[in-house]
Amino acid sequence: MHFVEVILPLSLAKTFTYSVSEAEYNYIKKGMRVAVPFGKSKIYTALVIEIHENKPTLYEAKEIHQILDEKPIVTEIQIAHWQWIASYYMCAIGDVYRGAMPSALLLESETIISQRQDGFVDESLLSDEEYLIYQALQQQSSLKVQDIINILNKKNIFPVIQKLIDKNILVLQEEMLETYSPKLIRYVKLHSKYESNEGLGKLLEILKNANKQKEIVLCFFQLSASEKKPITVKKLTETANSTSAIVKALIDKEIFEEYYIQVDRVNFSGKTKEEQLQLSKAQQIAFEKIKDNFSKKEVCLLHGVTSSGKTEIYIKLIEEYIKDEKQILYLLPEIALTTQLVGRLRDYFGNKVAVFHSKYSNNERVEVWQQVLEQSPKAQIVIGARSALFLPFSNLGFVIVDEEHEQTFKQVDPSPRYHARDASIVLANSFKAKVLLGSATPSIETYFNAQSGKYGLVEIFERYGNVKMPEIELVDLKDKYFRKKMSGHFSDTLIEEITTALSLGEQVILFQNRRGFSPVIECMTCGHVPQCPQCDVSLTYHKHKNQLRCHYCGYSMAKPTNCHSCSSIHLTTKGFGTEQIQQELVELFPDAKVGRMDQDTTRGKFGFEKIIDSFKNREVEILVGTQMLAKGLDFENVSLVGIMNADNMLYHPDFRAFERSFQMMTQVSGRSGRFEKQGKVIIQTYNPDHNTIRQVVQNDYEAMYNEQLYERQIYKYPPYFKLIKLTLKHRDFDKLKEGSMWLYHVMQQNLTIPVLGPEEPPISRIRNEYIRTIMIKIPQNHSLLGTKKTIQKMLNSFEAVAQYRSIKVTVNIDFY
Repeated sequence: MHFVEVILPLSLAKTFTYSVSEAEYNYIKKGMRVAVPFGKSKIYTALVIEIHENKPTLYEAKEIHQILDEKPIVTEIQIAHWQWIASYYMCAIGDVYRGAMPSALLLESETIISQRQDGFVDESLLSDEEYLIYQALQQQSSLKVQDIINILNKKNIFPVIQKLIDKNILVLQEEMLETYSPKLIRYVKLHSKYESNEGLGKLLEILKNANKQKEIVLCFFQLSASEKKPITVKKLTETANSTSAIVKALIDKEIFEEYYIQVDRVNFSGKTKEEQLQLSKAQQIAFEKIKDNFSKKEVCLLHGVTSSGKTEIYIKLIEEYIKDEKQILYLLPEIALTTQLVGRLRDYFGNKVAVFHSKYSNNERVEVWQQVLEQSPKAQIVIGARSALFLPFSNLGFVIVDEEHEQTFKQVDPSPRYHARDASIVLANSFKAKVLLGSATPSIETYFNAQSGKYGLVEIFERYGNVKMPEIELVDLKDKYFRKKMSGHFSDTLIEEITTALSLGEQVILFQNRRGFSPVIECMTCGHVPQCPQCDVSLTYHKHKNQLRCHYCGYSMAKPTNCHSCSSIHLTTKGFGTEQIQQELVELFPDAKVGRMDQDTTRGKFGFEKIIDSFKNREVEILVGTQMLAKGLDFENVSLVGIMNADNMLYHPDFRAFERSFQMMTQVSGRSGRFEKQGKVIIQTYNPDHNTIRQVVQNDYEAMYNEQLYERQIYKYPPYFKLIKLTLKHRDFDKLKEGSMWLYHVMQQNLTIPVLGPEEPPISRIRNEYIRTIMIKIPQNHSLLGTKKTIQKMLNSFEAVAQYRSIKVTVNIDFY
């Protein structure tokens, strides 16, 4: 008897055994995919993790349907790493498998399949079965796998579908087709032969009879004198009241040269820029220190102030590992950042850079997966968000986790709820690879590890090119409102600074950590506030769509014209989000171009590029945004950053609120004045004497670290304690209350460590489910593995109680 042990892409903690024939047994290797029947009639793509001859005792092993791969597409190190993630983060191995694989590699009987719109199909090349499916898709727009089974009258259909996908005839449903063609802007400059003084004399001599052409040339000089930036054809023709035909005539005469500016995504020439790779003295010292640390320790923290040139140091280090033919993983917290960095890295390493994140389509992700698996030189350096961690590396030499303090490295939902920084350190360990964590504001746990000698520590305290740190000015909102010096949400100070920056042709970034127009609409008569019917939150007003929306479940309704409670028509908005700031800016600065970057404006695959490109090309002068703006973006022309309201970050019911606020404000401030001139930051706050805000102004990370560390020790928080959070959800309030109490009592009796709860979170109902949380604090000297095993046993016995079986319990380890 021959068997394989497989993982199914379902939320199941155990593996399953299926029987195979002797021939299959000799052919199958660990890491291949097989299609297997599961349940009454469903088929799933499972992953083989073991081949053995032990018959399962509890059930009759079914036969597999077929083998999907010719060679393994998952490595053994990956499987071991997934098992570590499943055990450390207490989640099902099936969840990890489903989260790790690109969904195009996981066909199942529910997948919906449709025909590609843009391709031409040569019907003569199709086999009979492929032709049948193709014909069926001419009759209806999409098919389920089950339908295809009925059409072909056989169960074994995945290879046929796979072939049609490979031939680019079929697509899986979840693909979003969107194309972004970069916008080309036409600029002109004076031909080099006319740049000297005698050249100008010659030029006016040539043009003395062509008045219209002369006008345009004079206008060009005026513009280039008044605006120190490239001149577009559009601007030139508008200013001179002329047509582009005359500009073309000048180009034909070789008086003007035309050129285009675009920020390109995929095509690039891999020319290395020699002169830029000179590290400054501070960078060179840091570079040597990091290499020195790596000889003794596996992990090193690079703590360098914003704009200290950490990326150049990364590039230098990557060069060293590329020489040794190693693979490099470069993790970033935000997709917005990858778009900016890919350009910079491709300038140095040309074709060796691959990108992997969730805004890429299925096919693109599968391509990168294959390239990494085959150790193709095209994917020697992989840049990506947290999911890039799951790629099938076989020769990983170096991992960079940039902006390691970012909370987006932690996956919240769905399971596996892993932390990419911690999981990548474990992954690197299995390859004996080195890890470099970089940040201007490291998280307290990482800095604690570096201080206690577990990690190496390298610090840079000066900005690249000795640019000064931005000057930070606090504006006291209480005082400004009292003196009536506010227009909308802008203090007179901020308006003055924006006006100055715009008049100098510089760009401005404004930060407001809330999207939408305003978070609350209130009735002036009876005080009623429209609430989401499924969650315990007020609806946020989005003005451009004229609707109220819930940011938790997506419920939306048209903006009411009168109060739903007392029918009064006096409704007012309270609080403000990015949309409202944008609108006020348009009123205050009618001539300035204002852009906005938040979740609403960056929906599509290239949402980020569109906004970043237009800001880079200086088509947008003021950019308003949420925390997407706070992460290592690099714009050279930004001289002013405004933080609209520093307080709404400080008072979150979260033990990291002060640390997060410090990081957020310091990072946002760091976007300002990154080249020659010193930048300026205006922070508007009701509480200018708050410790954290003072620490931001003085850029004093140490003070923030020591103060927070002291509090963490007293109140039993990380890094002194590990936290495990259990979240219980159910639609029935009383059943949930009873169940959570039961679980809490069991835990309190069996664990000797602090157990807190069951607590109602600040938002205690989402999508009609009530929520309770229980928190377990594990001290450093306590066995983590033992505690987790005990917790798992209690959860199993909780599930065994019939009346609580319907309560959903999720476990979140290190949830911060």
